[in-house]
Amino acid sequence: MKLVVLLGDGMADLPIEALRGKTPLQAAKKPNMDRLAKQGRSGLAQTVPDGFPPGSDVANLSVMGYAPSKHYTGRAPLEAAAMDVRLDTGDIAFRCNFVTIEKGIMQDYSAGHISTEEGRELIEALVPLMPDRKIYAGVSYRNLLVLKAGAKTVCTPPHDISDQPVAPHLPSGPDAELLISLMEAAGPVLANHPVNQRRIAAGKRPANAIWIWGQGPAPTMPSFAEKYMLEGAMISAVDLLKGIGRYAGMEVIDVAGATGNIDTNYDGKVEAALRALERLDFVYLHVEAPDEAGHEGDTALKVKAIELFDEKVVGPVIKGLDESGQDWRVLLLPDHATPISIKTHSRDPVPFTIAGNGVEPDGIESFDEAAARQGGYGRVQATELVRMMKKGR
Repeated sequence: MKLVVLLGDGMADLPIEALRGKTPLQAAKKPNMDRLAKQGRSGLAQTVPDGFPPGSDVANLSVMGYAPSKHYTGRAPLEAAAMDVRLDTGDIAFRCNFVTIEKGIMQDYSAGHISTEEGRELIEALVPLMPDRKIYAGVSYRNLLVLKAGAKTVCTPPHDISDQPVAPHLPSGPDAELLISLMEAAGPVLANHPVNQRRIAAGKRPANAIWIWGQGPAPTMPSFAEKYMLEGAMISAVDLLKGIGRYAGMEVIDVAGATGNIDTNYDGKVEAALRALERLDFVYLHVEAPDEAGHEGDTALKVKAIELFDEKVVGPVIKGLDESGQDWRVLLLPDHATPISIKTHSRDPVPFTIAGNGVEPDGIESFDEAAARQGGYGRVQATELVRMMKKGR
C-alpha cells in the first residue's frame, strides 16, 4: 500500500463576494480533487489545537501526527534543521523575514517575494551586525537568525499585520530590546544596498527591513518510522516543511526549481514523489502557492493556484499511482485556511478527503469546505489523519 499526502497550503477560505458567495475551492475548476472526493470519504480536520497560533508549523505537525502540545517549540527551529544549522543548548532560532515597511506600515511581508539570490546578498551585508554572526540566508524572503536569548519574547508574524502599523506589533517582553535594536540596525544597511537600489529602479518593492519572529529552541520528536512503521519522504520548497521532515527522520527530497510560489516546478515535484514511492511507503507532497496568494489578498491568484495544484499535482499523482499497479491511498487537504479577507491564517477546521483502495465512498461530490461538512468522517483531530489513511477508515 502506497500512502500519499497531497497538501495545498492555505487552500481553505471563507465565502467571497467577488466569487458570488463561493470560496476559492468552490469556485476553482478542480476535477481531480473532486474525483478523489467522489471516490473517498471526507470530513473536517482541526489542525490547530486550542492555545496554539494558526501557523503552518503547528498545522503540519498536527497533520503528520505530532501533537503540538508535546513537540512544538517554535517555527524557526524547524527551519534551522532544513538549513543544516545546528542548534546547541541555549540556542534560540528566529525566523528573520525581509519585509517592506513604508511610513511605519507593513506594506509587504515578503519584500515583493525577493529572489533567493538577492536575499543572499543582503544577508551577507547583515552578518557583521548580528551577535556571533549567526544569520543565514534561506529561500526568498525567509531567513534564519540564531541568538542565545529571546525564547520568551513575544513576536508577531509579519503576514499577520499586512497593511497595518508595525509599532504596536514590535517584539515585547524579555530581550525585546535586543531584537528591536537588531531590526533598527539593519534598516540603514538595507536601504543603501545595491540590491534594493536596483529593485526600486525596476519598480519592485525593496527589502528595507528585517522582521524577527517564530522563535524557539530545538524540539524533540520520535521518527515517523517509529510512529507509523512507514518509511517516508518529504517534498516541499519551503524550509519549514523540510525541517519537520528532518526531525521526523524522513528522506527530504530537494526539487530543482521549487520556489514556494505559483511558479514552482510542479512537474519536478510529481516526478520526485512517484520515484520515491518506488522505494518508500509514504510521501508528503506540499505546495505553498495557495497560501501565498491568500496572504496577498489576491482572489484570482488563489483560485489559479488551486487550479494549478489540481492540474499539475493532484491529477498526475493519481495517474502515476493508477499506472503503478500498486494499491494506494491519498490524503488530500490544506494545512489551514488563509482567508483572503484577513490575509493571514485562521483557526477554522479544514476540509480533507481520504481516497483509494479499501476506502468506502460517502457520497460527497466535490472537495470544498461546505461539502466536507457533510462528509462521512465528520469532524476529527488532524493528529489522527495519517492513522486513518493507513487503516482506510
